[in-house]
Amino acid sequence: MTERITLSLWEPVQAHKALMHAWTHAKAWLMAGHRLVLEVRPERRSDAQNRRLWSMLKDVSEQVNWHGNRLTDSEWKDVFTASLKKQKAVPGIDGGFVVCGSRTSKMTKAEMCELQELMEAFGAQQGVRFKAWEGME
Repeated sequence: MTERITLSLWEPVQAHKALMHAWTHAKAWLMAGHRLVLEVRPERRSDAQNRRLWSMLKDVSEQVNWHGNRLTDSEWKDVFTASLKKQKAVPGIDGGFVVCGSRTSKMTKAEMCELQELMEAFGAQQGVRFKAWEGME
């Protein structure tokens, strides 16, 4: 038995065919006594968006001194994500602050676009030259 079926749905007729195909597998598993979980959600970020994100984060980390600190790519990801999601920061157990937030790996394509637009605006304010764009000009 295949353990998982993943479907991409992009228009009603195609989606109906794909779901009917999936139903044949689901029905067999159910009849065999297996319990199943069905998840329907917006498509998550693409690999291309992820590559662009990390390229942009590297550019920002190399070019921006933030209040006297050089932040890593991952730290900048936390800063941008917290800003986009309007997340709160709470005191840490041993001092400092912890940002209560979400993960970019769970973002939809639309959310990833919003995050990268935020980074572009910030980069424009800070004079960041994004290398990912150099070949596009």
